[in-house]
Amino acid sequence: MAEIVRMPKMSDTMEEGVIAVWHKKIGDKVESGELMAEIETDKATMDYESYNEGTVLYLGAEEGEAVQINGILAIVGEKGEDYKALLNESSENGSDKKEEKPVEEKKNETEAIDTSNIKAEVVRMPKMSDTMEEGVISAWHKKVGDTVESGELMAEIETDKATMEYESYNDGTVLYLGAKEGESVAVNGVLAVVGEKGADFETLLKAEGQSGDTSEPAKEETTEAAPKQEVAEPKKEKEEVSAPAETNNNGRIKASPLAKRLAEEKGIKISEVKGSGDGGRIIKRDVEDFVPAKATEQAKPAAGKPTSAPAVELPKIVGEESFEEFRVSQMRKTIAKRLAESKFTAPHFYLTMEINMDKAIEARVSMNEVSPVKISFNDMVIKAAAAALRKHPQVNSSWLGDKIRINHHIHIGVAVAVEDGLLVPVVRFADNKPLSHIAAEVKQLGAKAKSKELQPAEWEGNTFTISNLGMFGIEEFTAIINPPDACIMAVGGIKQTAIVKDGQLAIGNMMKVTMSCDHRVVDGAVGSAFLQTFKSLLEDPVRLLV
Repeated sequence: MAEIVRMPKMSDTMEEGVIAVWHKKIGDKVESGELMAEIETDKATMDYESYNEGTVLYLGAEEGEAVQINGILAIVGEKGEDYKALLNESSENGSDKKEEKPVEEKKNETEAIDTSNIKAEVVRMPKMSDTMEEGVISAWHKKVGDTVESGELMAEIETDKATMEYESYNDGTVLYLGAKEGESVAVNGVLAVVGEKGADFETLLKAEGQSGDTSEPAKEETTEAAPKQEVAEPKKEKEEVSAPAETNNNGRIKASPLAKRLAEEKGIKISEVKGSGDGGRIIKRDVEDFVPAKATEQAKPAAGKPTSAPAVELPKIVGEESFEEFRVSQMRKTIAKRLAESKFTAPHFYLTMEINMDKAIEARVSMNEVSPVKISFNDMVIKAAAAALRKHPQVNSSWLGDKIRINHHIHIGVAVAVEDGLLVPVVRFADNKPLSHIAAEVKQLGAKAKSKELQPAEWEGNTFTISNLGMFGIEEFTAIINPPDACIMAVGGIKQTAIVKDGQLAIGNMMKVTMSCDHRVVDGAVGSAFLQTFKSLLEDPVRLLV
C-alpha cells in the first residue's frame, strides 16, 4: 500500500528544506535505511534515509526546489499502484483544517456576555509615550480590597522612557489587579478592575476575553512542546555514530547500504565503526579500513619498537563556567526594536568630514567669560547644526511611506546615555535660541534623563539627532538613524593633528563628524552641502552669533 513520505523537521529553526540531490528517481526501488535524498536545511545539508520499503511512485519536488515541513516529499508503494487518490486526500484534509478555525471563531464571537448590571469598570494600561507598547508594574500603591478615589496614586509604571506615576480615574474598591510587580501589561491591556465591593468582576473579565488567556494557552504550550522534544531526540542518537548503538528504528546508525552489506560479509559490528562521511556517515572505506580494538591492542606489544616520542603531559587547568542573566528593561526592549527597524528598513549611507576647531576653541573661551552658563563644544555643535538645517531643509525631514515630510521647525534630539540605555531629549526651536540658552537647556534635560524624570513632551518630536561620544575619547563612529528623522550626526572628539596651513606644516585641532542619511529622503549631494555649511559655521563661529 502506498504511503506519503513527508518532509521531516531536521533542525529547531527549520521551516522548509531544499532538495539538494535525489538519490532515487521514480520507478526505483528503495529499502528502509537506504539513502533517498540530500536535503539542505537552514543549518546544513543532511542525508535523508527512507523509512519505507517499495517503489518510488512520486517525487514532490525537483532538485533545487523547496518543500515545507510536513509537505509531501515523495510517495512510496507497490509498482504500478495508483497514488493520485492519496494526493487528493492529502490536499482535501489540509483545506478542511484551514476552514474549521474561522467557523469556531464565529461561534465564539456570537456568544456575547451581558455586563450592563455589573457595577465595575476595567482599568486599562494607558499609552504613556509615543513608542510605548507595554508597561512594567514597578510598584502597586493599592492592593485588592483597598478603596481608591479619582486622582489618587494607584501604581508606578515603567515605560520605555521613564518610570511614571499612574493616578486613578475611577472611584471604588480595587477588585482585581492584572499583573504583579515586575510583570508587564500591554497597552490597552487589563491593568485592574475597580467598582463596588462584591461586584462580579470575573464575568466582566470574561467579557473582555481575559479569563482563558492565562491558563489555556499555557496548557497548549506544554502539550505542543513535548512532541518537539521527542522528534529532536533521534537526531542526537544519529549524530553519535562512534558510540555503540542498537539497530532499531529510533537509533538507526548512519551508514551507506554498501557499507552495511560489507560489514555483514566481514562479520564486523557496524556500531563499532567510526564514520568519516558527511555528518559521521559510515561509508565503504571506513569498513575496509576498520581494525578491531583487540587486534590493535595485541599488535602493540608484538612490535616492541617505539613508534613515536613520549607524549607531553599538559598541566590540568581548572576553571569554572559562569554567566549572569538579567531582565531586559522596557527601555532596552524599545531601543532594540526601534533601532533594528531603522537599520534594516532605512537604507543608510554615511558622510564623514573633518572640521578645524581652532577658532571654535578660541571663541568658546571668549563666550564663557560672559555667558551665565558654561558653553560646551556640544552646545556649539547643536547651534551650528540648527543653523545649517535652516539653509538645507531637506535634511530636516522624515520618510512617511507614501510621502516625505519636510519640517519647517527645527527640534534637535540630543542622545544621552543613561543606566538602562539611551534617551534622546529634544531641544525645541534650536535655531532660535542663543548658545547660553541651549547650554542651560541641555544640562537640565540631561539631568532629568539620568534621573528618569523626563516627560513625554521633552523626548518627542525630534527632526534631527546628534550623538556625541567625543568626551569618551572616540575619534570617529557611525550612528543608526533615530526615527522619524532622516539623518543623525555622530560627533567624535577633538584631536591635535598635523595639518597643512598656508603652505606650512602646523598643528590643528581637528574633529570628525559622520552623518548617517536615509537614502529614501536625502541624497549624497544634499547631505554633503549640509555638512559643508555646518563645517563653515564651526570653523568661523562668529557667524553663529549673527
